Amino acid sequence: MQLSAIIEALLIASEDPLPSSEIARIIRARVAEAEDALAADSESEEEDEDPSDPESHSLPEELQALADMNEDAVTAAIVELNRHYETTGRAFLCAERAKGWKIYTHPDYAAFVRQLFPDRKPSRMSGPAMETLAIIAYRQPVTKGSIEAVRGVSCDGMLQKLLDRELIKIGGRAELPGRPLLYETTDLFFEHFGVKSVDELPNANELRTVELPQGEEEASPADSDPDTETEGANQAEDIEKQLALTSAGVPNAEETQQADTAASEEEE
Repeated sequence: MQLSAIIEALLIASEDPLPSSEIARIIRARVAEAEDALAADSESEEEDEDPSDPESHSLPEELQALADMNEDAVTAAIVELNRHYETTGRAFLCAERAKGWKIYTHPDYAAFVRQLFPDRKPSRMSGPAMETLAIIAYRQPVTKGSIEAVRGVSCDGMLQKLLDRELIKIGGRAELPGRPLLYETTDLFFEHFGVKSVDELPNANELRTVELPQGEEEASPADSDPDTETEGANQAEDIEKQLALTSAGVPNAEETQQADTAASEEEE
């Protein structure tokens, strides 16, 4: 019984990806189970066994070889399995993602497989969405203020789209004034882009160390002034009220004043 065949059976049977550590644990558990069963049989049939036959109380060699299974051996077996798939021209391969190993169809056959799912059209993300996602991926966990400081525009819409597509998630709150939300990528992000971790992203070491511009919400507590904070809160409240009025079709004060001035000029 070959190790690569055992791993192949596990990956086919499992609905979820399996990391190397879990595959090694399962194999060791199977060996331990066989040892326990052998010990139980030996106790119950001790009188009927020939004591001169040592093999009657020992595991088969194929199981003994798997007793000390580790992650490196699993990875080496999967590499050999993929080499076999490639040389025999199989339509699938084993690939490791964030959650572990899984058998996938080969990318060369993607156009044919796509015909099985005619309603699932591949969707492309817009440039702004990709820019926002890239900032989060490289600098996670990151606040909305930092993202907007890099892009120079508001990112509320882009963040909501990425949240809806489950490519990012809220990872907590920053220890900053106002306790802003922190955004980070999900396992679906790594699955979608075919990487195991952030370190596998292009130029990850360089881009993760570049200092980001500070967002307004990330000012240090020492730099904050109570009066300024109160004024800012009042301004934010006024803006929210005005947005609500605008959405309801009610003109703001400036527009009303401009309309009155124009009417006065026409009368003159």
